[in-house]
Amino acid sequence: MTQTRIAPLEGVRVLELGNYIAAPTAGRLLADFGAEVIKVERPATGDELRNWRLQRGDTSMLYRTINRNKKSVVLDLRTEAGKQAVLALVAKSDILLENFRPGTLEKWGLGPEVLNEANPDLIITRISAFGQTGPLSARPGFAAVAEAYGGFRNLVGDPDRAPVRVGVSIGDSIAGLYAAFGSMMSLYQREARRRDAAGTVPLTERVIDVALHEAMFSMMESLIPDYQAYGVDRQRVGGRMEGIAPSNAYLCRDGASIVVAGNGDSIYQRYMDTIGRPDLAAEPSLQSNAGRWARREELDQAIGMWAAERDAADALAALDAAGVPAGPIYTAADISTDSQYAARNMIQKFDVSTGEEVLPGVGFPGIVPVIGDQSLPIRNLGPDLGENTEEILSGLLKMDAAEISAASGREEALQP
Repeated sequence: MTQTRIAPLEGVRVLELGNYIAAPTAGRLLADFGAEVIKVERPATGDELRNWRLQRGDTSMLYRTINRNKKSVVLDLRTEAGKQAVLALVAKSDILLENFRPGTLEKWGLGPEVLNEANPDLIITRISAFGQTGPLSARPGFAAVAEAYGGFRNLVGDPDRAPVRVGVSIGDSIAGLYAAFGSMMSLYQREARRRDAAGTVPLTERVIDVALHEAMFSMMESLIPDYQAYGVDRQRVGGRMEGIAPSNAYLCRDGASIVVAGNGDSIYQRYMDTIGRPDLAAEPSLQSNAGRWARREELDQAIGMWAAERDAADALAALDAAGVPAGPIYTAADISTDSQYAARNMIQKFDVSTGEEVLPGVGFPGIVPVIGDQSLPIRNLGPDLGENTEEILSGLLKMDAAEISAASGREEALQP
């Protein structure tokens, strides 16, 4: 029986001018669900992500992951032929994604007004450090700066040490999520206008402006209202969550750590009984979360002593039996062999060429969210540089060989 292909965004064409992680993440999300994403890359080097965490060969696993389900086209935007090819693709696209420093597209003669002339229905999604307006808009900045500026970095780490960063480019990824959401929101508005014969959406409403620092700021929950209403200035609390207890990571006898979130009132009772502390379960001052937070050091010490006397698997089994939310702190090796990930097709295997050799059966993260009962299948990994140049420029744009060479920078490369 042939499985029906699930592709909610089939028929949507996206032109990605992005580099690094933010815009390519948005493109990946749209591509995962069926959109045709044409990734435009510069001649010779392509997206710089091809060299990030590069272990061997010419294309990193990071690039293969972030740019899955896309097509790669090489165009030289420094040339008139390359610029005209982009505008020809714009005329046939629904969404354009870019994450250059503000003013870069304009400098290339590809600002929103020019793009709008080529396609009055185009959705233009722009990602930058500080947005397209405001006193800091022209300032460059990667996600690390945005995470700090958005208030996020100040809360990561231990209170007696300098703030630290999480181990992934979280600022870029969250901005990419917002960019994909904003693109789909604008696409829905456009299609609703068409359905209702209400005319086209004005250009000002089709430019989606995602600032990295605002994307992180939007994740900060009640940071600002707590400060402005009560003067509460949240601080770093290590493995805890401000105002919530007991919820932390604990080291077990075998050297592994577990995370336990036993902060619900009824859960707390079962939790304390499980660790052999019915006295703490019955203590009147610990029946509410506020009281438990005030005595968090005492609670963590009691839980830590219990965990230290058990292997992680035994501790987790006891907590699970009592209905206390807990789990292991997984490494890549743990995830690779986990039955839950496998059951939902969240590790999908591909043979991968490094440019020097083929590595068989390399696992890649599946598509989220799940539609049905398993992750949708990844159609292709991030493509080789320019892998689809001929297909797109000759097939979609009907360009001949000479025009393709001029637009992709091949003519210049052939000059003595």
